[in-house]
Amino acid sequence: MNNSITNVLVTGASNGIGLGLTKKLLQEGAAVIAITRSGEISNFSHPKLTIIKGDISNEESIKNAAQQVKELGIKLDALINNAGVGLDLADEIPSAALMNETFATNTTGTVLFTEVFLEFVKDGGQILFLSTAMALIRNIAPNAPAYRMSKAAINIYAVMLSQRLANRNIRVTPLHPGWVQTRMGGDTAPVTLDQSVNGIYKAITENKQTGKFWNIELNAVEEY
Repeated sequence: MNNSITNVLVTGASNGIGLGLTKKLLQEGAAVIAITRSGEISNFSHPKLTIIKGDISNEESIKNAAQQVKELGIKLDALINNAGVGLDLADEIPSAALMNETFATNTTGTVLFTEVFLEFVKDGGQILFLSTAMALIRNIAPNAPAYRMSKAAINIYAVMLSQRLANRNIRVTPLHPGWVQTRMGGDTAPVTLDQSVNGIYKAITENKQTGKFWNIELNAVEEY
């Protein structure tokens, strides 16, 4: 176990990368606060796991989740913003409905959740955002307009936040988790869930730079 990683919060922890990462962190000895929309994780429990109901696209739900974390009286070594949606991955024409729903979770919700939870992150801790290399300018293609744009906005926010939090020595990292075999990524994706989770854990424990985009497939910083 990395002794500096004691308390971690993971959003979107009920399935996919969020659940895999939660299990990995617990395996490594960390205590995990898992945020899920239902307040449950099906068929899984652990003595060092606390599950809190929270929908990051809803401001009242964010405040309720924050109050519960406050009552726990702990400071976080890492806040991991994993929750996200990919509703238009195969589309090329933007629609108002999918743009609004995507940004509500991937951008607005993620930003507002982070802002509310900043007080729980210890000085010298870290904040991670699961983004995508699809949002880097050189990788832009016509498909997934809402998804790409929402994640590009998070990349910008991460850099801004890294500058704001420099005086607290909080490392901020947007990262590419790979194209992963999850419900969103599909069964034919080239990166297994274990490969992605292990790559993210390496970023948590080994990356020392703030405001830089981390690619788990390269195990290194990548230019925006």
